[in-house]
Amino acid sequence: MSAPPLFRFVDERRVSVVRDATAVHQVLDADPVGSCMVASRVAEHGVDPSAIGGELWSRGGAMESLCYAGANLIPLRGEAADLYAFADKAVGAARRCSSLVGRAELVLPMWRRLESTWGPARDVRDRQPLMALATTPKCAIDPTVRPVRMEELDAYLVAAVDMFIGEVGIDPRIGDGGRGYRRRVAGLIAAGRAWARFERGRVVFKAEVGSQSPAVGQIQGVWVHPDFRGRGLGTSGTAALAAAVVRSGRIASLYVNDFNTVARATYRRIGFAEVGTFATVLLD
Repeated sequence: MSAPPLFRFVDERRVSVVRDATAVHQVLDADPVGSCMVASRVAEHGVDPSAIGGELWSRGGAMESLCYAGANLIPLRGEAADLYAFADKAVGAARRCSSLVGRAELVLPMWRRLESTWGPARDVRDRQPLMALATTPKCAIDPTVRPVRMEELDAYLVAAVDMFIGEVGIDPRIGDGGRGYRRRVAGLIAAGRAWARFERGRVVFKAEVGSQSPAVGQIQGVWVHPDFRGRGLGTSGTAALAAAVVRSGRIASLYVNDFNTVARATYRRIGFAEVGTFATVLLD
């Protein structure tokens, strides 16, 4: 009989579901801006998979490696071997995730591993500056930008759908006639996280806090009506929402495509500074 091995290779560690909430919080707290999307779920629901709509994966403990796997795949920490193992685990899951998103140095190695099985992607945005603002905006704030009221849902949806198509490239109403997207937008309105400027009942500027953790509010869906562009509404409107996030005691953050030079200049005028790089791989 051969003797048992004296050691085993690190790469033999299996991916397991994390249930150590304390360790998870330590990882999230170490990168509050980069981990906001996952931190918002954990803050509200804990780490139980049935509550957060996905699993938190690790190899060797959350402090070493961590990845959220749900509708989206969001790597949070790990070396190359960990990221490859997460990718392999994802391939063996029941269904493909709709996107990979997170810090570029974590997302892109996973995508290289996944591409032969899950590809081709609908779009790979491999450089998206991640920006943050923790103080009062440097520019003027639009005083007419305010939280959207529930009775304004239909008017707001017109703008939200137009923004989604322009940004993502698909109509969010496909499949179920828009019922799911309507529920998502209605939830943001009910939570006070959808903001807009109205002119004669029409939305001319909109933005949302898409994810909100105890430390960070991540702004998304910034949009200006085509007839009102070039007037500075995007700058002053986004500043209004960023100021509200900062007043709540949180850091305002967002990420933007690197080729969108107009938006990047807008956010710099507001006072946002780059704190890293995100990447997004859109699949569905």
